[in-house]
Amino acid sequence: MKLSILIVDDEPLARERLRTLLAVEPETEILAECANGRDAVAAVKRQRPDLLFLDIQMPEVDGFQTLAQLPPPLPAVVFVTAFDEHAVRAFEVHALDYLLKPVQPERLRATLTRVRTQSAFKSPAGDDTSRRILALLEERASTPEYLVRIAVRDRDRTYFVKTTDIDWIEASGNYLVLHIGKENHVLRETVTALERQLSPREFFRLNRAVLVNVDQVHHVEPTFNDEHIVVLHDGTRLALTRGLRELQERLRFA
Repeated sequence: MKLSILIVDDEPLARERLRTLLAVEPETEILAECANGRDAVAAVKRQRPDLLFLDIQMPEVDGFQTLAQLPPPLPAVVFVTAFDEHAVRAFEVHALDYLLKPVQPERLRATLTRVRTQSAFKSPAGDDTSRRILALLEERASTPEYLVRIAVRDRDRTYFVKTTDIDWIEASGNYLVLHIGKENHVLRETVTALERQLSPREFFRLNRAVLVNVDQVHHVEPTFNDEHIVVLHDGTRLALTRGLRELQERLRFA
């Protein structure tokens, strides 16, 4: 059975790896590659692939938000993730397939076999996989989950940073800098997108470009024009442009 495939991942190297691995797999055809969720939705509606390899962590529109915008019947979906323990647990509960980055040839081959088998025995009454995916989306919508670790890359290595270890986060162009003690890690993401994935009990948006771990706040100093500076335990000084009272309330219950 020949599988028509759509690859969705915002990282060019990740798309290239999947493309290279699929090139040696028989009876597969890559219809298109998409670098973001919006293009993926349009491509799925237009080309109707049999199989969708879908990255989870993408800026602006992530993998789950992409799926929520697709009309049924859904293609077979294989989630691709650097490692999100909450997501992986959810996939396993709903018997959905996923691949961990970097994707390994043997694991990809097993996934293709599983997709073909499921497609061959698809029930005439409906696609059970689609129902499981919709159940997953409904579960996530009713029970928000927040990141516990963030995958960051440094050359050929991937590090898994605990969110509780992060002191503060600042925007730098199209990237974020995670400040962890004396170390910095760069992440391709927007402040707004990451803020939605972080627990509001752990992180607070000080201004347009900065998120702070509330456990790292030592004190707040007033400046001129009724503005304030947040001082962290290590002495870092960050501008506060949002309401002081909101931060105070957050610190009381953090």
